[in-house]
Amino acid sequence: MEYDLIVIGAGPVGENVADRAKAGGLSVVIVEAELIGGECSFWACVPSKALLRPAAALAAARAVAGADAAITGTLDAAAVLRRRDDAVGDWDDASGAHWLEQTGIDLVRGHGRITGVRTVTVTPTDPALAPIQLRARHAVAVCTGSDAAVPDIPGLRAAAPWTSREATSAEEVPAHLAVIGGGTVGCEMATVFRSLGGAVTMIARRGLLGGMEPFAGEAVQASLTASGVEVLTGTTPTAVHRGPDGRVRIEFDGRPALEADEVLVATGRSPRTGELGLETVGLEPGGWITVDDTLRVPGSDWLYAVGDVNHRALLTHQGKYQARAAGDVIAARANGTAVDDAAWGVHAATADHAAVPQVTFTDPEVASVGLTAAAAARLSEQEGRGIRVIDYQLGWVSGASLHRDGYRGQVRAVIDTDREVLLGLTFVGPDVAELLHAATIAVVAEVPLNRLWHAVPAFPTLSEVWLRLLEEYGRPEAA
Repeated sequence: MEYDLIVIGAGPVGENVADRAKAGGLSVVIVEAELIGGECSFWACVPSKALLRPAAALAAARAVAGADAAITGTLDAAAVLRRRDDAVGDWDDASGAHWLEQTGIDLVRGHGRITGVRTVTVTPTDPALAPIQLRARHAVAVCTGSDAAVPDIPGLRAAAPWTSREATSAEEVPAHLAVIGGGTVGCEMATVFRSLGGAVTMIARRGLLGGMEPFAGEAVQASLTASGVEVLTGTTPTAVHRGPDGRVRIEFDGRPALEADEVLVATGRSPRTGELGLETVGLEPGGWITVDDTLRVPGSDWLYAVGDVNHRALLTHQGKYQARAAGDVIAARANGTAVDDAAWGVHAATADHAAVPQVTFTDPEVASVGLTAAAAARLSEQEGRGIRVIDYQLGWVSGASLHRDGYRGQVRAVIDTDREVLLGLTFVGPDVAELLHAATIAVVAEVPLNRLWHAVPAFPTLSEVWLRLLEEYGRPEAA
């Protein structure tokens, strides 16, 4: 079976690579061993946000006088879990299969393995079927994503810990959940299970949300603590055991052991590349795959790695962004048309380097794009750029006080003072996720600050914070 393009992995990334290449006139087959729609649709972004939304809606109502009087109960945990089931279509991917059929993309269900140059052998999901050999005329795209990483803590693997998959697909709320890890997944799942009535203990080697602005993790930790979550920072488990009664015992040095009903490991991701046959093309099985800005593996004219597997930006939306560039450039190269792979070209994933947007859907939300103040300081040392950091309390904006009583939040803008453009913004506060795309546009387009003065925020909205940031920076002098 021969195609122009073989895509391994039918998550959002693989779907978008296939779709763009098909739109470019190529014949495409996609290989998937699990569900079409992948991790994001069934075990990550979609179910987690479905679980988080009821608590966010309840908190918003409680924060507005008059509306709070209507709140007479707590969340219905069973109804929240049913809502999650609806959001993931009860883990049925029929709609995804239908979309592939309608788009003209062939589907082979099974495990794909690279067995030679432009060759993929598929072991079908149906054991009654013989292996299928696929050959690509032009390209193979690896879009297999990542798995939850489980640290080498003695006894942890044997204790059958939850990962993000088990947490987002849980059928009941554990009486006590221990969470190892203080990143986005850990913070969001702690928020979910505490809101559904479970006791939660977080165990973080450092503070929460490392890599973001420090005030973001501090605000989320304060909120989680206020909600009843026990947050243990500066702490690493030394051993984990699951007893005959099914409960988990977590041991530490210098601290009493902790017992919980379940333990969730949220300590990062590992590439899903161990069984792909990468060794047949000179790559390391189980490792991240290095690519250039067109998502092609250096030294190869046919192999691409898109999404989490290349470790550039482990976010679904960023993987889909890469996928659009990859699908288009594969088609361009196959058709012999011009390739626009310079910075910010249609065939280059330039935003991966310094303009990645992301949201943590806790209470408060954390939304950021571009560089943090610390990252900008390092850039300043390397390149001698002038950097200025402006902080502003979001609660001082009129729209915030009308949005929620006693609104509290913070915004940080990181500015290149030589060029007078934004390098990064971080918003922390209720419902700040919807502020993020305007910030992303400003960072990606490098909109001059003197032009931003003419982008008038509507009153009274949270967006008025843009005007306040400009006022803090100072209006440019007349020419």
